[in-house]
Amino acid sequence: MSPDTVLDELVSAAQSSFAAARSPADLENAKAQFLGKAGRVTELMKGLAALSVEDKKTRGAAINQTKQAIEAALTARRQALAQAELDAQLKAEALDVSLPGRQRSTGGLHPVSLTLERIEAIFGSMGFDVAQGPEIETDWFNFTALNTPEDHPARSMHDTFYVEGGTEAAPNLLRTHTSPMQIRYAVQHVKKHRAMLDRGELMPEIRVIAPGRTYRVDSDATHSPMFHQCEGLWIGENVSFKDLKVVFTDFCRTFFETKDLVLRFRPSFFPFTEPSAEIDIQFQQGPLAGRWLEVAGSGQVHPNVVRHMGLDPEKYIGFAFGMGPDRLTMLRYGVNDLRLFFDGDLRFLSQFN
Repeated sequence: MSPDTVLDELVSAAQSSFAAARSPADLENAKAQFLGKAGRVTELMKGLAALSVEDKKTRGAAINQTKQAIEAALTARRQALAQAELDAQLKAEALDVSLPGRQRSTGGLHPVSLTLERIEAIFGSMGFDVAQGPEIETDWFNFTALNTPEDHPARSMHDTFYVEGGTEAAPNLLRTHTSPMQIRYAVQHVKKHRAMLDRGELMPEIRVIAPGRTYRVDSDATHSPMFHQCEGLWIGENVSFKDLKVVFTDFCRTFFETKDLVLRFRPSFFPFTEPSAEIDIQFQQGPLAGRWLEVAGSGQVHPNVVRHMGLDPEKYIGFAFGMGPDRLTMLRYGVNDLRLFFDGDLRFLSQFN
């Protein structure tokens, strides 16, 4: 076989080997067989040492042409593999520009947020301020100032989330109700009107609601470790239980948009009020007609709590109440599982907007 035939077959073998490569790694392995340190072209170059000067020139030129042809085949295959990889990527990531674009829907308020706004608007129309405050509270504001005994179950680790900070005698905690804001607001109100009090004058009434998030160790279909409360407080010279009944009845009928609603004040006990009462409502029409439903706790503010506000309980009297906006939302919209409000399922939440 002539030397030229051997070189031609070498080029053909390289082209076939390169064409069989299905990945860049396979191609590099094929390249090593022909152009590597121990490759076939390298071996041919080493064989030039045994030839005469004239034969080296002729044979060397032919081998170089073979090498160039193999390198050209290698480059072409590299480009083909790169193009094939690009085509596959483009196919996988292809966009059908004939399809309509994805529309970004308009967001809306959470159903509980809608309820809180509604509560604030209704009580705002009655002259109540809205107070906001810290969700990490001190033991004094959350329990002591509200006349809660040291051995009350609510102060146990089983009921309350305690957090770092504070001291063993006065720990910090995630507030278990928004009643601490009643104390905070009243204390600031008293400071603001201290000059009037010192002159023996009656200060303006305290009329405030405190909506917000609260935390307790509890979780089931009707309870959540994080939930919402709205506390209310009205303190003045002659604020009675009659005022509480009128205010809360008006609120409930306005909130549920019905006059066919009856309230019942059922005797109960809370450390921060005396006397105390649970507030039940009864719808006269609809799917809940005839059933008594507990919606709030209430009562006349305990004298000890009035003192912690910096006021004289012999001069100032009033009522407080606390209700769960989450429960009111469930009743208003007919939701039977509290957890739906906090699962983040847009199919559920979008119904309210």
